[in-house]
Amino acid sequence: MLNPNIRKQFPVLKHIENGHELVYLDNTATTHKPLRVIERMTKFYTHQNATVHRGVYGLSQSATDYCEEARKKVQTFIKAKHEEEIIFVKGTTEAINLVAESFGRFHLKKGQEILITEMEHHANIVPWQQLCIKHGCTLQVAPIKDNGELNLEAWKAGINKNTGLVAFTHVSNALGTTNPVQEMCDFAKAAGVAVLIDGAQAMSHIEVDVQALNCDFYAFSAHKMHGPTGIGVLYGKHELLKIMPPYQTGGDMIDVVTFEKTTFAVPPARFEPGTPAIAEIIGLGETIDFLTEIGLNNIFHHEHTLLNYANIKLKEIKGLRIIGEAKEKNAIVSFVLDDIHPHDAGTILDTEGIAVRVGHHCAQPLMKRLEVPATIRASFSMYNTLEEVDKLVAGIKKIQGIML
Repeated sequence: MLNPNIRKQFPVLKHIENGHELVYLDNTATTHKPLRVIERMTKFYTHQNATVHRGVYGLSQSATDYCEEARKKVQTFIKAKHEEEIIFVKGTTEAINLVAESFGRFHLKKGQEILITEMEHHANIVPWQQLCIKHGCTLQVAPIKDNGELNLEAWKAGINKNTGLVAFTHVSNALGTTNPVQEMCDFAKAAGVAVLIDGAQAMSHIEVDVQALNCDFYAFSAHKMHGPTGIGVLYGKHELLKIMPPYQTGGDMIDVVTFEKTTFAVPPARFEPGTPAIAEIIGLGETIDFLTEIGLNNIFHHEHTLLNYANIKLKEIKGLRIIGEAKEKNAIVSFVLDDIHPHDAGTILDTEGIAVRVGHHCAQPLMKRLEVPATIRASFSMYNTLEEVDKLVAGIKKIQGIML
């Protein structure tokens, strides 16, 4: 287990909810921020605030340097080859939309297929659906097994001469399933198919090497890795970004503008129009420093200790069924209770100060496949403890005592 003093670095964990010390188990939705990230952003607003690029005065030049330092930290963190391959976006959703609207519309041909999986978040379904409607592509969906694992052989069989792109999640937000992304990338690239990975649920848990994966695009959000909201990253191979047209247009992404014609800047500026989320970018850089100092492998082992303990304890509860038991999982456990609606369960747990996520988790097709309307989802992070798992178990038993 990690040093318990780590909890002291997250001020919100001192919060009292309904008379109880907060037990926060909704880390898949968003993670809490360490004090050092909050303080770094406050320092920028208090002492260093200025917009970036083109300013000749010191504050502006310093703000630009801070943002570019953060870009370099992201490059190192995910082991990208070039700084120019790091595009700052609002989050994973915008990153996927950028690829769909730029790479998809201009490089996929009418009649080509886009292959996704049954476990995808809506953000990795809807942009491709809309692209297919507008551009004449076809969306194909690879099935999962009953235990929540991808049917890898069926996925491979879904790649053919008409496949233009495959898009899949690294870690399922609803089930915790960790996909064999290296094998999937190797197979797709051998077939000459472009690859996008939704890495939103992986970045604060698993070491990612985009060069080793050889994926074309990798997307993630800062707020799911203990960083600020409103900022995320699209990694794209430099040779692709250079030939992709801009997704949005405006200031700061241009080369020359006349009333007759506009030429565009080279990446990454081409894909970063307008004033960026400066404080949030700086906060992301501080977040990466924080995660690097703790060590992702240390975080991974801590969270899996919690996951294994939770699986044992939850399976002892009669009338509880875990949804999704893939062999390779991240620290997420989804479950249902016999004769109790997940929303009722979540409301009662809240009275005990326990925060879990209930619902379809932006994965309605997956819920339909698993024949459940919704699940209760507990997801763990570096600051959670075995004692909090025990509180969750006690809370579930209280729910059953009230509802049954």
